[in-house]
Amino acid sequence: CQGITNRLNRLSSTDDHYANMLKTYSNCTVVLENLEITHMEEHRDLSFLRSIEEVGGYVLIALNTVSRIHLDNLRIIRGHSLYDNKFALKVISNYNKSTGLGTSELLLNSLTEILKGGVKISSKMLCNVDTIQWNDIVNTETKPAMELPEKSNNPQCQKCHSSCFNGSCWAPGSQNCQQLTKLNCAQQCSRRCNGPAPSNCCNEHCAAGCTGPRATDCLACRDFQDDGVCKDSCPGLIRYDPNLHQLVPNPHGKYNFGAKCVKTCPHNYVVTDHGACVRTCSGNTYEIEEGGIRKCAKCDGLCPKVCNGLGTGELANTISINATNIESFRNCTKINGNINIIRTSFDGDSYTKTPKMHPSQLDVFKTVREISGYLLIQQWPENLHSLSPFENLEIIRGRTKRGSRSLVVAGLSITSLGLRSLKEISDGDVIITMNKNLCYTSESHWKKLFRSEGQSATIKENADVATCAQRNNICDRKCTAEGCWGPGPDMCFTCSDYSRGGSCVDSCNILEGESRETVVNKTCVKCHPECERMNGTTTCSAPGSGNCTRCANFQDGLFCVSRCPRGVPGEDDMLVWKYADNNKVCQLCHRNCTQGCTGPGLAGCQDKSTSGFSLIAAGVVGGLLAVLLAGLSVFVLLRRRHIKRKRTMRRLLQERELVEPLTPSGEAPNQALLRILKEPEFKKIKVLGSGAFGTVYKGLWVPEGEDVKIPVAIKVLREATSPKANKDILDEAYVMASVEHPHVCRLLGICLTSTVQLITQLMPFGCLLDYVKENKDNVGSQYLLNWCVQIAKGMNYLEERHLVHRDLAARNVLVKTPQHVKITDFGLAKLLNADEKEYHADGGKGVTVWELMTFGTKPYDGIPASEIAGILEKGERLPQPPICTIDVYMIMVKCTWGWMINAVNRPRFRELIAEFTKMARDPSRYLVIQGDDRMHLPSPTDKKLFRTLISGEGLGGRGRCRRVFGAPAWILQQPKHFSHASAPLYNYMNQNGASDMMNPNYKYPGPPRSILPTISSDDTESEYLNCFKNGTIQPEYLNEVPSSSNFPFTPNTQKYAPQNSIDNPDYQQDFTPTFKTHTNGHIPAAENTEYTSV
Repeated sequence: CQGITNRLNRLSSTDDHYANMLKTYSNCTVVLENLEITHMEEHRDLSFLRSIEEVGGYVLIALNTVSRIHLDNLRIIRGHSLYDNKFALKVISNYNKSTGLGTSELLLNSLTEILKGGVKISSKMLCNVDTIQWNDIVNTETKPAMELPEKSNNPQCQKCHSSCFNGSCWAPGSQNCQQLTKLNCAQQCSRRCNGPAPSNCCNEHCAAGCTGPRATDCLACRDFQDDGVCKDSCPGLIRYDPNLHQLVPNPHGKYNFGAKCVKTCPHNYVVTDHGACVRTCSGNTYEIEEGGIRKCAKCDGLCPKVCNGLGTGELANTISINATNIESFRNCTKINGNINIIRTSFDGDSYTKTPKMHPSQLDVFKTVREISGYLLIQQWPENLHSLSPFENLEIIRGRTKRGSRSLVVAGLSITSLGLRSLKEISDGDVIITMNKNLCYTSESHWKKLFRSEGQSATIKENADVATCAQRNNICDRKCTAEGCWGPGPDMCFTCSDYSRGGSCVDSCNILEGESRETVVNKTCVKCHPECERMNGTTTCSAPGSGNCTRCANFQDGLFCVSRCPRGVPGEDDMLVWKYADNNKVCQLCHRNCTQGCTGPGLAGCQDKSTSGFSLIAAGVVGGLLAVLLAGLSVFVLLRRRHIKRKRTMRRLLQERELVEPLTPSGEAPNQALLRILKEPEFKKIKVLGSGAFGTVYKGLWVPEGEDVKIPVAIKVLREATSPKANKDILDEAYVMASVEHPHVCRLLGICLTSTVQLITQLMPFGCLLDYVKENKDNVGSQYLLNWCVQIAKGMNYLEERHLVHRDLAARNVLVKTPQHVKITDFGLAKLLNADEKEYHADGGKGVTVWELMTFGTKPYDGIPASEIAGILEKGERLPQPPICTIDVYMIMVKCTWGWMINAVNRPRFRELIAEFTKMARDPSRYLVIQGDDRMHLPSPTDKKLFRTLISGEGLGGRGRCRRVFGAPAWILQQPKHFSHASAPLYNYMNQNGASDMMNPNYKYPGPPRSILPTISSDDTESEYLNCFKNGTIQPEYLNEVPSSSNFPFTPNTQKYAPQNSIDNPDYQQDFTPTFKTHTNGHIPAAENTEYTSV
């Protein structure tokens, strides 16, 4: 028998529960699954349990008040499934406190082995179980869980009979003594025995003891039993024939079914090729029925979707369908397992935190056609009047049952079942009860669904016939007297006349109707589409194209076809060609017609030239033309995008100077452009630093409507809190947008958000103060004096533009490359009007030089700013740096604010340019640094640096430098006034060519190239430099401002070839930029260092 898996639940009244147990276990010898004895009252007769000898799962004895439980012949519990995953035998709560009644005797006289699992016994009334030697029964090697009771306190318990070994018994009397089969065995015995002598050892295939040494003497088999013989496996279905040297069917082959070998599997099980009786097919197989035997066959393509139900797979320990697992059944055709729909399915469970399930989710079951286990429904939505989600369910296998039942519908408010597709209930009983509104419940129909003897249907406590008739809940008139599943012609068990598509009809469309039909077993079946629709007579006699009265198109033999066969393979690999005669009947072409024919004989043969060759040729030509057109379209599109991008870059990168107008003050108008940016146009990447005025971020600027990405520095100022602060911020933007010099940072734009953001050029190496500190071991005299020259040039430019920095220090000088620095941070800058007096700001230059010469030492360290003026008035000055000669130190003394009290005595920046340029020609004479000739700072052409700059965040990589270089020139659009050849160029505009920028003397004026460290060139350097050298790229950056005719042309001369630094124009005494012109009169914008700040 199958067994029960209800655990501690009782699904019906106590009488029904007892009746279910009686039916399940009567005359049962082997329980395939679990033996559950629960809720048995004191007056129940349990003698029907005496026939049970073997249990495949666990034994549960709980919630009983019957005094004695008879399991006298139970020999072995295999423990294939365990209660709580631990116990093969569990005896609990067999006592009623209110009545004082309980189970006092558990007769397991024959139990001698539990193959797997432990034992738990908790019962106050139970006698003698505390005397049992459990180590003789359980498999101690697996260390099972054991929870055994202490000595019983029941005063009615009697002692074991004196003949019992070690006083172990299940009940009083000699017949109830425990039978030992392991503890008293000789050492030679491997497992069990029937006595202490070595000759009493049992066969190795025996379990639970034996009567002799042979495999046929076992009381139970450890693995399989084959006709009374214990074996480790059943005979295979296929054996090897040594004479034929191949596998042949084994006439003695048997199937594995539980612990037995059987010739045939039970009718409700599936047979596999491996010789086993299984409940479900596995892998890429599905169930089919051949000769009345259900087998597993391989799927031809995709298998129908099979889902695990309750009790299997991931739902093995799940009680019911609920909101957390119902979606796993979507699109399932078959369910391996069970379906339980109970109260917690819809109400949820607060203990397990299971949410409520919406009734509409039940529609997932509309695709289910088969359930291998049982279907139990004890709760249903009030708005559903039938079990319509299961309207397509065809088979309930019942391979696992709820007790003895495979279909249970109880306690619902439905009016009809609605299971209109149900054709079979393979095993198990049916119970439809306590559904107060349920009609359409004919008991006679259920017998037609059963497939085994002993199945029964219990239909009770539903709506009576009179109530159903009063509500007009009766079957449709088109149904037969057998009944129906519900209202309507589509719910009939059988139709009184005809059926079409599962619904009963009065007649079929034989002589009339849009689509003509024929009748097959009282079912309307459509005629084949190739049948011509007839009037006054039948269109077809049966389904299929060979049963048409007349063909709609052509007739080929007995069949109607849409056209005659052309080139269809026939006998002897010959192609069959046919043509249609005047009667639209297909006739064979002449045997020599190899390309088809249009009529009889050789005259009807088709010429090869008119065959499909011309069509193939036309198709090939057409395809090539299509590919060519597609390729041209793609090329034109890409070309247009390239030209558009090129024009955009040229428009944005060209700078045109305005003619300096005459003004009463003599000052040129400030026509700098200030770009107002939107916040979505730029993206912050990481923080570079912060200070008193705000935080600086590294970021990317993507101008709106343009396909370029520009690396920038984003200065987010602290939120303005006063009108004066707002005015200061706008003044800084005004000042920074007005500058244009290689050694002064420019403003690219401003974003007027709540916290104002300034967008400036990105300097890769940070501020000069930190750079000097980090590289003080590599900074030589040449670099220090070069930086002094460049800072002086930048400050001289600001002085000429009536700009005062007021905060000049090394921290406000940024390093673009080790050979190129720029002045920044105009937070304290002020723009003097033309009629204002001069403001002397040379003093910051001296402190900046002192910071450089001391490699970043903080001046007046430890002295409050308020006390510095007093210290200076007392004559104290910053000390002379160790590396400085007296010449350099005297410049600091002359120019530093506070060092020379009288501002008239301080040198101007133009004079400082001359002084530092003179020193830069011979640096070792003015700065004494140990190992000066070997010092070398990392070159900006280093591979790692250029890869960082070229392929930085969001910039892309190789081949995209043209989209990035020159970006800072966006801030100025050259006016068109300078489009003629006579237009002059401002003296602060960098006129150097691309070749000059590659000149090492241009990069870092000083000693000859030969004495500087060698800089290796690699692919990365080439990639970076190609952005300047490539002639095909350079026109995109051409500055179309014609050169003045007053400037000399040097078309074939490299003015700044590698030579001594004294020849470098940066150090010439006149300190005015020398203009380098080109033969075409244009100055490439890429040659301006402003366009190389990545």
